[in-house]
Amino acid sequence: MKFFSQSFLYDDPWPIVSLAFFLRYPNPYASHVLSCDVISRDFTPSGSLLTTRLILKTATLPRWAPRGIISRSESWIIEESEVDPQGKVVRCLTRNLEHVKAMQVHETQTFSQVGEGKTLQTTEARIVSGFGWGLTRQIENYGLARFRKNVQRSREGVALILDAIRQARRQSMTVGYSYPSPTGAGRFATARRPLNHSGFEPQQSPETVDYSSHRG
Repeated sequence: MKFFSQSFLYDDPWPIVSLAFFLRYPNPYASHVLSCDVISRDFTPSGSLLTTRLILKTATLPRWAPRGIISRSESWIIEESEVDPQGKVVRCLTRNLEHVKAMQVHETQTFSQVGEGKTLQTTEARIVSGFGWGLTRQIENYGLARFRKNVQRSREGVALILDAIRQARRQSMTVGYSYPSPTGAGRFATARRPLNHSGFEPQQSPETVDYSSHRG
């Protein structure tokens, strides 16, 4: 079993960072994400928003992995989140539903308001392989290394969405548009969004940004 823990401080307020986190797909740093579906959404009596999403991602293993260790090259991920607008905290739990014998990753993320206008992101993960045959440690080490890389790419994707939101806010101030609250259920709605061949979904919303300008 391998563990991962990391914190990151955003110089943006909690409502905006939380919004960017839930709008992070699609983005050019997440080409492995094939679809994202909201399967349930409810409010608690205290006003927190509970959301469950199914995310389909590509599943890969290193070349040294035995044939047949995974049954297919895709994997369903379940994401369960709580948005607490009173405490200004987002809690998110993610785990894979397939290929769990080869490797299972339990990830928790929290976004909390820190001071005035800043947001602290804390990411923790537990990586476990039950494959055996002398490969357990090797698979877990591979999973940990890949997870570290994906955390960085995920942060870059969120940063890109944050930039799009900032641009939209500047434009809305010019035309008098009032940007919706990120704690509203409609703002977090993410129905299934098939990606085109470039990995992006054409959008016409006020927060749309031309992602092509960010490619390297």
